[in-house]
Amino acid sequence: KDMSLKLIEAIASLDKVCEQLSLPVQSASDDILKAMRRGYTVEQYRKLIAQIRRTIPGIALSTDVIVGFPSESAGQFQETVDLLSEIKFDTVHVAVYSPRPGTTAAREFEDNIPLPEKRERLNRVEQLQEGIATEISARLSDEVVEILVEGKTKDKWQGRTRTGKLVFFSDSNNWLGQLVNVSIDKTSPWSLQGNLGLK
Repeated sequence: KDMSLKLIEAIASLDKVCEQLSLPVQSASDDILKAMRRGYTVEQYRKLIAQIRRTIPGIALSTDVIVGFPSESAGQFQETVDLLSEIKFDTVHVAVYSPRPGTTAAREFEDNIPLPEKRERLNRVEQLQEGIATEISARLSDEVVEILVEGKTKDKWQGRTRTGKLVFFSDSNNWLGQLVNVSIDKTSPWSLQGNLGLK
């Protein structure tokens, strides 16, 4: 609800702003969104995503999802699965609903979805997203990407692209804090590996 066209255009036009955005959807059921007091509908969310992708081609999108919100039916959960399949986010952070003391949800709703059902829904989302992330990462195979080197893990440097993709490469020089080009030769759902190209 706070993502204005002006803000979208600023992301598109400012070189200093990376092409990565987190837009928590939480659920793809209008009834659940209303119960959560999110202030938008699924159709409004879809239109916002379409506007963002038209204005910023290639942007990486991440989202947050809560499964097992009080009284979430199997059908309502499936709506969320369908939306994730449709939009194909780069990253999905999924959590099982648990009542937090002092929140409106804890006061007004009974936590009536059994934990095993919540976990099964969480697993379904995680498996779906692993497949989507695998597809997105595979598109970068044999591509050269620019990364900002953030540090070293064991014997490999690591950094992130402008779209937040985690990249590893090996080199004996000190690249900490520098922008480097890496040619990607191996992809996985959660990271990329490659060889150092020209600086």
